[in-house]
Amino acid sequence: MEKAAQQRINELHVSLNQYNYEYYVLDKPSVPDAEYDRLMQELQQLEGEYPEFITNDSPSLRVGGNILDAFRKVEHRTPMLSLGNAFNEDDLRDFDRRAKQAVGGEISYVCELKIDGLAVSLRYENGLFIQGATRGDGTIGEDITENLKTVRSIPLRIKQPISLEVRGEAFMPRKSFESLNKAKLENEEEPFANPRNAAAGSLRQLDPKIAAKRNLDIYLYSIADLGDTGVVSHSEGLDLLDDLGFKTNPERQRCATIDDVIKYVEIWTEKRPNLAYEIDGIVIKVDSLADQEALGFTAKSPRWAIAYKFPAEEVMTKLLDIELSVGRTGVITPTAILQPVRVAGTTVQRASLHNEDLIREKDLKIGDTVVVKKAGDIIPEVVNVIVDLRTGAEIEFSMPTHCPECESELVRLEEEVALRCINPACPAQIREGLIHFVSRNAMNIDGLGERVIAQLFKEELVANVADLYKLEKDQLLQLERMGEKSVDNLLKAIEQSKQNSLEKLLFGLGIRHVGAKAAKTLAQNFEIIDNLQNASFEDLISIHEIGDKMAESVVAFFDQPEVETLINELQQSGVNMAYKGPKLMDTTDIDSVFAGKTIVLTGKLEQLNRNDAKSEIEALGGKVTGSVSKSTDLLIAGEAAGSKLTKAQELNIEIWDEQRLIQELKK
Repeated sequence: MEKAAQQRINELHVSLNQYNYEYYVLDKPSVPDAEYDRLMQELQQLEGEYPEFITNDSPSLRVGGNILDAFRKVEHRTPMLSLGNAFNEDDLRDFDRRAKQAVGGEISYVCELKIDGLAVSLRYENGLFIQGATRGDGTIGEDITENLKTVRSIPLRIKQPISLEVRGEAFMPRKSFESLNKAKLENEEEPFANPRNAAAGSLRQLDPKIAAKRNLDIYLYSIADLGDTGVVSHSEGLDLLDDLGFKTNPERQRCATIDDVIKYVEIWTEKRPNLAYEIDGIVIKVDSLADQEALGFTAKSPRWAIAYKFPAEEVMTKLLDIELSVGRTGVITPTAILQPVRVAGTTVQRASLHNEDLIREKDLKIGDTVVVKKAGDIIPEVVNVIVDLRTGAEIEFSMPTHCPECESELVRLEEEVALRCINPACPAQIREGLIHFVSRNAMNIDGLGERVIAQLFKEELVANVADLYKLEKDQLLQLERMGEKSVDNLLKAIEQSKQNSLEKLLFGLGIRHVGAKAAKTLAQNFEIIDNLQNASFEDLISIHEIGDKMAESVVAFFDQPEVETLINELQQSGVNMAYKGPKLMDTTDIDSVFAGKTIVLTGKLEQLNRNDAKSEIEALGGKVTGSVSKSTDLLIAGEAAGSKLTKAQELNIEIWDEQRLIQELKK
């Protein structure tokens, strides 16, 4: 009986997965919905009786699994970088000119619709879907595998038993969005502002059954590591995704010239409202992978791709007031308080005015009729004033001379536009510093949002970040909307944060000029906080990525007696003060031609996998980077090496071919 049940379960898997692919990917169903539902019901009944035969690619998983406690963090093997933006034809032609100049010849492109959703990464091992993650900060995302299994256009098993990682955009179709918001309004719940927020909110539900009901979809747009697939162009990579059973956007187009790209942009600017889903632009990618390699990357984005953003929708509204806020570094930021108005799918009531000079430049007065848009369809921005609509009742705005929070006199530091409160005891700065400390890229304490921090500060339960580790259950239960379960989860999150690696703490402390990347560099090089506290300016600038301004800021920060007291309090509370990540390699004892050298790989390698070559070089003490500079010691040039080879020749950098690299790796 068990053998027959297992055989029938396997047959149902094959049939249901095929019908699912036909319906959700090809949009060509071969059986009625009733037949699909009948087979699914049979499968669920059999799996209920024989749970030992449930597999990770079972179609029954589409309905959602058990409720999760929290999302696990996932480090992306290949970073999910953001794209540079183009806003007009001139920007696109500049992109084309730079690309041609870098590769020394003509370039063809692939244009794809830029879906307004949530970027995700999917990992498959031996053809089986094993993990899905959000983009996060590009390096670390959240594991949302169980929720992604409910997206029926994502195959749980692909058509070849290969291992790969693919990237795509999960989204909510317009019909699903309208149905969801209709149901929310009927239940007297707050509707979602737009399909992007709805998709992101659905995939970050701890209960996968909720995600399963939201009818999400996905388009895959790239393979993270092409490895040994033999693919030589982006368009071939998309075709391979089709062959493997993934859903890609059929509206993509290969364009031989930038003129063809511009024509594609013009067509879809007009056709955009007719789509069944939201798009906010066009993604343009260099098609040839050899050309992509030659173009390389900046610190944040690839040089071989750009996102054309559709012109922002502009609307008129009233400037009701200008409100001032104090940031964690003391900068005073004016914010426009607007008569609520719908812009690009959401209601806008506030827009940053950045600084006093911008207010003067735009000649803004309280009571003005102003034009508002969303920069990049995201950030509200006051474009200009409609001077002709002034009545004479408008009020001139002047920046204050004293801090709106602590009444300290404001100063304008040399070479700065912004006014700044320099009182270290300013309540607003302390409050904003606490919010920064608990944020995702810093100590990542779930449950400590702005509302809770504001309450803690108001009730005088915290005066600095060290006080967060002294909070007790009884104190937290007194706060508004904090039940026992919420408090227990919050205390657990605070306790877990004590185990963070040093770079998280350094970033959280808010040292001026030290971002997340610099914090990691400092943590790697100094390993424990005591070493960093005792570091001199000379020690700091000896590190390749640390400049004079940052070094001065770090020394000044740790010279403050109150900082020493704060670090001691954190240590006493059990907060980790050591770096836990991969350590910098000591190359002094490594007998290798690569030891201590900075090396760049460029062009296509015929015999070696690029990632394997990088790993072997690093194991022998070399440092592999992505760009050629005066500090580069060696360039490995494969087939079709482009601008990096030219630059290396100009700088008289030693150049090897792949055969020489193989010989040295074998020694």
